[in-house]
Amino acid sequence: MEGKIIFRYPTKEDLNAMWEFINTISKEKTFIRFQGEEISLEEEKKFLNSHLLKIAKKESVQLLVFFKGRLIGISDITMKDKIEKHLGVFGIIIAKDFRGQGIGKMLMEKVIDEARKNLSQLEIILLNVFANNDLAKQMYKKFGFVEYGLMPNGIKLETGYADDVLMYKVVRSRL
Repeated sequence: MEGKIIFRYPTKEDLNAMWEFINTISKEKTFIRFQGEEISLEEEKKFLNSHLLKIAKKESVQLLVFFKGRLIGISDITMKDKIEKHLGVFGIIIAKDFRGQGIGKMLMEKVIDEARKNLSQLEIILLNVFANNDLAKQMYKKFGFVEYGLMPNGIKLETGYADDVLMYKVVRSRL
């Protein structure tokens, strides 16, 4: 891939790029939570502001990936609370035309590294993945994630159901 790839934390100025990105991804109806829904600018603004606050409070890390000024990926790890305050939930989205080029792998490496450095309570990273998303499951396993459960029909789509696979990775052991 020719050109410079930039990985960085979000700022308030990223609102429009993030809003356009999530709505484009939602229309694809692929392996993400949004399945065609239109996210309003106000909803995205609330999400971004909430995430910026969590980042400032060391409760989350989030990285954006840009290629030639275009937002092409987002990943985060956000801490749970109370009795689960040692758990962080991982998410990642890569633009369709940039999948399969190693961007997701680079982004995942960087966000996990940022989480290790900045989320002092983090011990275990959790994620959910569509059971039929073999490429993602394969990548997660290469990163040391282990399947620990499956929720049959855990994902309801317009066209039916998909199983939801639960995975985890220990990043810091306190034992």
